Amino acid sequence: MTTHRTWPNSEQPHRPPPRRHGPATRTIDPARRGEGKEHTARRRREDRVKVALLTREYPPDVYGGAGVHVEFLARELRALADVEVHRFGADSRPGVVGHSAPGFLDGANDALRTFGTDLSMAAALQGRDLVHSHTWYANLAGHLGKLLYGVPHVVTAHSLEPLRPWKAEQLGGGYALSSWAERTAVEAADAVIAVSDGMRADILACYPALDPARVHVIRNGIDTATYRPDPRTDVLERIGVDPARPYVLFVGRITRQKGVPHLLRAARGIDPSVQLVLCAGAPDTPALDREFRALFDELQAVRDGVHWIPAMLPRSAVVQLLTHASVFVCPSVYEPLGIVNLEAMACGTAVVASAVGGIPEVVQDGVTGLLVPYDEERPAEFEAGLAAAIDRLTGDKATADAMGAAGRERAAGDFGWNTVAARTAELYAALLGAG
Repeated sequence: MTTHRTWPNSEQPHRPPPRRHGPATRTIDPARRGEGKEHTARRRREDRVKVALLTREYPPDVYGGAGVHVEFLARELRALADVEVHRFGADSRPGVVGHSAPGFLDGANDALRTFGTDLSMAAALQGRDLVHSHTWYANLAGHLGKLLYGVPHVVTAHSLEPLRPWKAEQLGGGYALSSWAERTAVEAADAVIAVSDGMRADILACYPALDPARVHVIRNGIDTATYRPDPRTDVLERIGVDPARPYVLFVGRITRQKGVPHLLRAARGIDPSVQLVLCAGAPDTPALDREFRALFDELQAVRDGVHWIPAMLPRSAVVQLLTHASVFVCPSVYEPLGIVNLEAMACGTAVVASAVGGIPEVVQDGVTGLLVPYDEERPAEFEAGLAAAIDRLTGDKATADAMGAAGRERAAGDFGWNTVAARTAELYAALLGAG
């Protein structure tokens, strides 16, 4: 039975002797081949590679693409390996271990509290053959687990701290700590997974000491059975969206990275008959929250059909909103890949997105949506470009529908989670076999 772990003041981690990286597969003693089927099946389960996935987010506490990634990767990997998820926050489900920072860090900087949780994670990794961390929040735990137990550490980079300087608004001096943790883990990792080709280039530019041979591209995936067109309209009616009028949809957090202020300014110039639906919450800072609210109020004062849903909606509700949107818009100023664009495409909706990071590897300009160039020195041009692209698709339903159909086909054909898990398991096997 899994437990919710904290690290009381009196507990000290036990350090077992280091061991070499084990083989990717194990053999069974030929003398045991005559054992019964039930015993053999149990032994096969026991002989599978033991993997620890380390993450801040895990259902039901998922608010971004990294959390979605870990959720579906864990689900698919369980058919290929013995997977144990270590997450922030209490959790007693089988195969999941929850961790919290020690009580004496209450009130401390969020980065220090993160490190406290990472120490709890590292102390619980004994017996795992490989550790795989996601985002800087869990990278230190993976690095410490590698050193403490002598096992390979895989890092999946969902974003990079050097490319998110606005995080200093949220973390203060903790941004220096988060940057140090990420750099330390990435440069020492046995393998780094980039979620796009653009992300791989960014990783190598930010961390030139990293051997390029250790950086592997495995793109994010999408569950097209979960994200598929939903003909119902009850969610729209409950929110107050008019199904007879076109609407533009944004889904994401209120952060500098997601570019929501740019969208609100762009919306001043779009066709007045078009509605705007913002599923936007979890502002990074009080200042950004105030900026968002002021822009929203200004927009609502000059046009109708502007809807803001600050609460996190159930996935089924988001799917319905994605399905009926004329356009999904992603105005991010930084995006390693953008799972949310895949979610929109899987629901059959055309996408208007900024041409940054890994987005062009998902959204095919002129085929599954429209890409808008972004230059941080020319924000007004970017906002005008967003408005023009939105108007082009909301004013041409046939083109938008054709792009939506092409997006659904691309999502289903090229981004299955089973493929992501299989490629990840192959990387594990290569690392363990080389140990």
